[in-house]
Amino acid sequence: MRAGSALARLQQWLMALGLVLTVLWLVYWWPRSPFLALLGGALVVGGYALVLAFEGLAAAWLNRQDEAPRAGWRDLIGAWWQEVRVAPQVFAWRQPFRWASLPDDEVPTDTGEPAVVFVHGFVCNRGLWLPWMRRLRELGVPYVSVNLEPVFGSIDDYAHQIAEGVRRARALTGRPPMLVCHSMGGLAARAWLASEPETQVHRVITIGSPHRGTWLGRFSRVANGRQMRLGGDWLRELQARESRINPTHTYARFVCWYSNADNIVFPASTATLPGADNRLLPGAAHVAMAFHPRVMGESLALLASAASSPSERTAS
Repeated sequence: MRAGSALARLQQWLMALGLVLTVLWLVYWWPRSPFLALLGGALVVGGYALVLAFEGLAAAWLNRQDEAPRAGWRDLIGAWWQEVRVAPQVFAWRQPFRWASLPDDEVPTDTGEPAVVFVHGFVCNRGLWLPWMRRLRELGVPYVSVNLEPVFGSIDDYAHQIAEGVRRARALTGRPPMLVCHSMGGLAARAWLASEPETQVHRVITIGSPHRGTWLGRFSRVANGRQMRLGGDWLRELQARESRINPTHTYARFVCWYSNADNIVFPASTATLPGADNRLLPGAAHVAMAFHPRVMGESLALLASAASSPSERTAS
């Protein structure tokens, strides 16, 4: 595990700045207008909820012509509320302050199951995965994780970090590991696999990954954000690399979770891959989807199935 996290430091500074601005606003406006003082403070603290609402409305509009089943208004409102509750836990607590609280496993073990490699997404670090890490510790399943840096670098530059994580995970059990990837992490895993096609993995679980891009990518001005543009050049080049390696490549080892209420990756079906085990999670928001009980439960069931799989024992 990396000794530091640039993203954690960035988010700590942003939170400190937000706190200072809120205090200054309240001090200045309270004697003049308590209403404006409270309104401004509420916007600083809770303005992200308005951004999430805009994203949800944009997703609902663009999903009208998508092949995935349309989400009803109750699902969309429920997804918005999921994200309103989860976002502060992830971006204001786990990632900036608790990202190193559950270290990776380092001692080899003979559990009979593969280890897990956690690969986070855009503007995230390993702190995203703390609920998974606690669950795996309870089950005695080893895991390793990565912090994809530079935070706003090219997705191709993350391949060596994933390769190192896979190497460490395989050393724990002697078996090909299972990758669990959220959002951009699924693209990083594909780019790594394209650079090391001989490497064996048990499964690659992607959760809300923009495999064919996302509409929101058009607004990004950073390298990895631009690479996730809907139908963008980088995504076409990645698919071409995969096809050159294996012309009949069908992503058979991928399990792709996607949602018709994803507020970041939309249209919804862009999170699927041809030939993969594509699993629809209706009414789930983007970050909240990573911790959905069905996602965690079914993914862990796939992990347990490897213990009795002759092909996995042979591959080891």
